[in-house]
Amino acid sequence: MRTVDNYWERTETDIFWGEIAPCDHVVQIYENDAIFLDALVGFAGAGINAGDCVIIIASPAHLKALEERLKSYAVHVDVLIAENRYIPLDAEATLAKFMVNDWPDETLFIQTVSALIDKAQKNNRRVRAFGEMVALLWAEGHNGATVQLEQLWSRFCEKASFCLFCAYPKSCFTQDISASIMNICCAHSKVIRGTEESLREVYYQLPERA
Repeated sequence: MRTVDNYWERTETDIFWGEIAPCDHVVQIYENDAIFLDALVGFAGAGINAGDCVIIIASPAHLKALEERLKSYAVHVDVLIAENRYIPLDAEATLAKFMVNDWPDETLFIQTVSALIDKAQKNNRRVRAFGEMVALLWAEGHNGATVQLEQLWSRFCEKASFCLFCAYPKSCFTQDISASIMNICCAHSKVIRGTEESLREVYYQLPERA
């Protein structure tokens, strides 16, 4: 049976955040909010420092916590928002724009995300985005819709050449946890370990093994 430990190649997150590539699709399954926010600040901060446009689609609580952390590092969040270099969006409100009967409508998804990425890519900026919408769907028990949304995101990332980070709290995985986590991990190219002991580890997906 494959596990994250034998299916991904290890590196360190401080190296990873500085070298993240367009089309990368990264996931973290985290044990608590402090661990998740450490990763999110690293993701957003590295993008801001590189001159990227950073899109954050998250819960109001996580948006507020991220903004507070960025400001504690002397990041001028209000200026970045005014310049469309930092775009914070409510995950639930954004999700509502393309969900139809508890399923992501592909046409509406493409319309919604295309408009967002077009705005972010002005002045030839590179883009990195974080999305918490998949975690909301998974927490509500819409597992099939979650996988479908992950696939829509992956195809769009490849076409539009931007990197995407998403995260799930480990508490969402209540039944058959190992299989469920592996299914989510395999929908991504890189995995961040979300535990205290391995906070600095990222796993790069290796080719399929016989």
